[in-house]
Amino acid sequence: MATPHPTRRQLLRWTGAGAMAGLAAPWLSSCAGAPEDDASTGASGGSGGGGGGDLTVYWNAGHAYAAYDKVIAEFQEEHGVTVNMQKYQWDDLRTRLLSDLASGNPPDLVEESGGWVQEFATTGDALSLQEYVDADGEEMGFPEDWQPKTISRNSYEGEVYGIQLHLTCTMLLYNRAMLDAAGVEVPTTWDDFLDAATRLTGDGVYGFALNQDRSYSWPWLLQNGVRYYDPDGGDLLVPRDKAIEALQFQADLVHRHQVAPVPTPGTDYSGPQKLLSAGRAAMILTGPWDLAPIQQTSPDLNLGVAPALANDVQATVQAGTSVFIPRKAKNPDLAWDFIKRITALDVEKAATEEAGMLMPRLSWAEDPVVQENERYAAFAEGFAYAVDYTEDLRLTGKSGEINEQLYNTLYQDVVMNNTPAETAVDTFVTEARKVLDA
Repeated sequence: MATPHPTRRQLLRWTGAGAMAGLAAPWLSSCAGAPEDDASTGASGGSGGGGGGDLTVYWNAGHAYAAYDKVIAEFQEEHGVTVNMQKYQWDDLRTRLLSDLASGNPPDLVEESGGWVQEFATTGDALSLQEYVDADGEEMGFPEDWQPKTISRNSYEGEVYGIQLHLTCTMLLYNRAMLDAAGVEVPTTWDDFLDAATRLTGDGVYGFALNQDRSYSWPWLLQNGVRYYDPDGGDLLVPRDKAIEALQFQADLVHRHQVAPVPTPGTDYSGPQKLLSAGRAAMILTGPWDLAPIQQTSPDLNLGVAPALANDVQATVQAGTSVFIPRKAKNPDLAWDFIKRITALDVEKAATEEAGMLMPRLSWAEDPVVQENERYAAFAEGFAYAVDYTEDLRLTGKSGEINEQLYNTLYQDVVMNNTPAETAVDTFVTEARKVLDA
């Protein structure tokens, strides 16, 4: 990853709203969840909102790493405060956050699943971090040491509103032993993939397992040259015929070719990973968040990580999470100090070694921790063609309802219910336009 380092002035200039579209290149707007659990730093489903001298943080339940526990312990000791770490699945976190913002009692810091920073910046619910960045950016290596794409996606109207915490992408994970036994080459195109999935299906094994989460549908659309939203024409899923083709291709894997099981509705992202780990699926599309669970549950599985597929183009979803401070947070200075600590390079490396999570710093990608690990390096190489597919839509201020609700219905109708993609896309576009015009 011999990535040139832009200057600080260049990167700060790129954060302007006019440059965002040009820099937009990323589940996956989301990362994998995990069962909610209690921890010494706070329990899921706490009282909510910030208060007193304590620091209230909303966090994803799947990201409760020991590396972060160490940061929290040191932070508490130095500041003499308690970090109330409330952990949620993404959907629950968003519901809780929206309620708290409406009541004027938000937490002090939020980890978001990708795309919320600009959404809440447009509504005035996120605090501009520009003054903090101007004061401390050079010391923390921001923005020089962050992947340039992560600056634009966390900025609005020329100011920084969030800091990238994790940077990931989705790749094709596969069981090497199964492919070798079937004499199947690692696929590189859609045609190769369908042929491989067909040959690998049988005797209780599926060639592939789709995820129930809508964001996992987007690598296919991007590979078919689809744009979520065109700000010039105001249209969605452009070009329409390519969007229909990509969605129908996924549905056909389940209902026509029968090389994949029907995804199970719910909020658990781990279904495909469990099938791969159990030897019941030969290939899945996922991110680095599934590396540790696979290693823990099936250490003997000979796992391969392949580059993203190509149809019209080679592409995948840029995923990852950011952290931001709500505008009405009671302890913004404490929250900013926490951000600086949790995004430090040594913490990034510790979290990678612990959980396999990928990170946004350029120096992280060049570190031996990454380059000497075949799997991490394969994911890091995907950054070059990973796309932040929701950025243009986010800047409308309407992405929450369109992406979280309407597109979710579209994806599940097509893939789970076998509704013809053309019909479902027409319905989605009609309803989404109403939201945009409201």
